[in-house]
Amino acid sequence: MDLNILLQVLMLVGGFVILIKGADWLVDGASSVAGNFKISKQLVGLTIVAFGTGAPELAVSISSMMSGNTDMLLGNVMGSNIINILLLIGVAALIFPIKINKNTISKELPLLLLTTIGLVFLFLDITISGASENWITRSDGLVCVLFFAIFLYYIIQMTRKNKKEKKVVEKPKWKLGKSFVFVVLGLVGVVGGSQLVVNSASTIASVIGISDRIIALTVVAFGTSLPELVTTITAARRHENELLVGNIIGSNIFNICIVLGLPVAIFGGIQPESFEMLDVIMMVASAVLLWVVARKGSPISKKEGAFMLVVFAVYYGYIVCNAIQTMQ
Repeated sequence: MDLNILLQVLMLVGGFVILIKGADWLVDGASSVAGNFKISKQLVGLTIVAFGTGAPELAVSISSMMSGNTDMLLGNVMGSNIINILLLIGVAALIFPIKINKNTISKELPLLLLTTIGLVFLFLDITISGASENWITRSDGLVCVLFFAIFLYYIIQMTRKNKKEKKVVEKPKWKLGKSFVFVVLGLVGVVGGSQLVVNSASTIASVIGISDRIIALTVVAFGTSLPELVTTITAARRHENELLVGNIIGSNIFNICIVLGLPVAIFGGIQPESFEMLDVIMMVASAVLLWVVARKGSPISKKEGAFMLVVFAVYYGYIVCNAIQTMQ
């Protein structure tokens, strides 16, 4: 084996180790922060955990825009959002049934659906308006950032409501200062570990000769979703449903509005070139599927989690098969 490849493999393994430990600290710290502030864990999941674990996607997107690799940017966002729902929810439901509260079903999931469908309308110019080319313009990016401001306003109102209702929350594990220390250490671990994984995996994939679209939808999307994945598994094992669900919904909205919208608003429009309609359909279908299984009222079962994983496997199986054919 080439020495450089061996080094990348060792970095890959090291990154996973850092990720797992960081996720442990992040979940414990975030749960303790919620207890200290006497707010719901759902709210902490929607904000501190979601935005923190979304940092790798934002870093990759800004880097992609600066290097002119726009396929990497869009593939990173679309792939991460698909993975966050189908893989993360699917795996979590296999570990323990996921109970989703009524407020999430009636408000936060519709916000996620609206954001996802809105992105499709913004960049499918050929299909929707009959334009000659598809573009995500600077104006589209600004619309995404504006929608994120509305989402933040919703979170602020939610915080005020929680304080007025004075809901009973469990006793925090640590005092506030120590809780924040573990949140910061956890975020450093999951972000730093994921960067190690993404960089080493991307290098290995490039050496093998895989296209930018495939790397974006698989290696980079998987890699930048690792913080959410490891945090989700850790939260599911500890039955922290509110933290788990809040993390995924908040991460997906953050991906569309900030990871995609902010770099486009700053650096200018991008032209999606190599993406297939299937990629777009899967991004919307995954959000719709989560809403459907959640709104029935009962917890997301192991069977429903398994179904999500099957859909995920079929889609990525198709992508891998295409990649193999392209390489031949």
